[in-house]
Amino acid sequence: MELWIPFVFAATLILIIPGPTILLVISQAVTHGRRSVIPLVIGVLLGDFTAMTLSLLGLGALMSASAAMFTSFKWIGAIYLVYLGIKLWKLSPENSSGQYNTKNSSARSLFRRSFIVTALNPKGIAFFVAFLPQFIDPFKPAFSQLMLLGGTFLVLATINASLYAIFAGQLGDHMKKGNVRRWFNRFGGSALIGAGIFTATMQRTS
Repeated sequence: MELWIPFVFAATLILIIPGPTILLVISQAVTHGRRSVIPLVIGVLLGDFTAMTLSLLGLGALMSASAAMFTSFKWIGAIYLVYLGIKLWKLSPENSSGQYNTKNSSARSLFRRSFIVTALNPKGIAFFVAFLPQFIDPFKPAFSQLMLLGGTFLVLATINASLYAIFAGQLGDHMKKGNVRRWFNRFGGSALIGAGIFTATMQRTS
């Protein structure tokens, strides 16, 4: 408990600060409304689980040591964020208000977007390698501790993404005016493009 409680506080503080994933969740939830919450949150959950699994399998350490691998993941994520930002910027208010209800594939598309952005974030993969071991007791079995800490982080990440998505989804449902939606689409698109540019400028930790 003396290690788990500080871990919960530290993880909560880290998760509250909006990163590329949360910016995506907010923009998509406002655009598509409350019905987008479930696929977005599931995408974040499975994306974090994938990143954590890859880290525990050694990819995070390999990425920290390999400039080429880190750069590949970085540019894939950056280009995808910029692509989503441009797409949101160009989305008309008429299409954004009814898109989720009229396309059966919207849930899959929203899930795919949040999953890709979360799972392919190179800093996220390397983060688990650097963060989780700080709360491991070296005199006790590491596997069970990693499962507990990893599971705790996934629960906290799911709750955090859900709260952001629910709030943004409710906000989107009340944004009926075309001008308001148009300006939000542009603001959200700019935020995603900015997140993509920020991702592209990230450097490896030595």
